[in-house]
Amino acid sequence: MEIKVYTDGGCTGNPGPGGWGIVILVDNKEITLSGGDNQTTNNQMELTAVIKALEYIGNEYSLKEQISIYTDSQYVKNGITSWIINWEKNGWKTASKQPVKNKEYWMTLRSLTNIANIKWFWVKGHSGDKYNELCDQLVANERAKF
Repeated sequence: MEIKVYTDGGCTGNPGPGGWGIVILVDNKEITLSGGDNQTTNNQMELTAVIKALEYIGNEYSLKEQISIYTDSQYVKNGITSWIINWEKNGWKTASKQPVKNKEYWMTLRSLTNIANIKWFWVKGHSGDKYNELCDQLVANERAKF
């Protein structure tokens, strides 16, 4: 079984009211999840979307299934596939010796990805991709609640 996941996050103002949205495609089903926070950042919402998706899959299916994650966030994709290696080696400091922002989110995501079977894909935002656009709409709906 392959599980496809589309994620997005954003906020109005940075920080400001924000939302995250997920579309999970599995077993011919389209599952949508979303949530938000009244005071957050774009990057926190992008990270939260992926974390919530993996937590859902872990509870409902298995993180050992083949999971393809599609994100329009280079921050998330590059962070988890590349940058995090040096952050961990350097005691959660960036190359410029500054503390890594959103460390708690990264640590949670890392603990999930360490036990999951994930392929990462970047998709250009606002480019007509059906599920990325659906995620974006979920995010907008959540932001509008605050």
